[in-house]
Amino acid sequence: MYEVRLAKTADVPAMLAIYRPYVEETTISFEYDAPTAEQFMARMMKLMAKYPVFVYERGGEVCGYAYAAPAFERVAYAWSVDLSVYVRKDLRGQGMGRALERAVSVFLRALGYRKVYALVSEGNDASLAFHEAVGYRRVAFFPEQGYKRGRWLGVLWLEKELNGAACAENFPRTMGELLPDELYTLLCEANA
Repeated sequence: MYEVRLAKTADVPAMLAIYRPYVEETTISFEYDAPTAEQFMARMMKLMAKYPVFVYERGGEVCGYAYAAPAFERVAYAWSVDLSVYVRKDLRGQGMGRALERAVSVFLRALGYRKVYALVSEGNDASLAFHEAVGYRRVAFFPEQGYKRGRWLGVLWLEKELNGAACAENFPRTMGELLPDELYTLLCEANA
């Protein structure tokens, strides 16, 4: 039995355990050093206050997580977010990433976001195939944007449209602005 649910602070250590190998062993993350437990907790708490942060739980164990974060800093970009999805390396390819992406997208759409971006490092063909399979399209490639593990890496930007241009009538809402009934309905839709 599995559940895709909103992340809690108690999940953050398991989330960091999933993230750490992506930093230390791959070029998927452009961080050189994994954040400390305190740094990662602060990072996730800041995101949870405003954006959807989900975990994929199976048998009481957190197997993956996904979240939205601001894509850019300037106010005019308020309708755009960046998606991150991380699944425990030994469990990839089982549909967990797809379920997590769906949950985040359901909530982002309801909150009033227009576009969600995914940044995929050069050579990460599995991530590229995943994002294209869930509706993202390629919009730009920037060569030699990051240097990690002894080589320069390009970054492919992909985007997915969530809402039309009319969503600009209001700024996107935060997670805290969702009403209890609305939250319940969205959680049901995210797990459908």
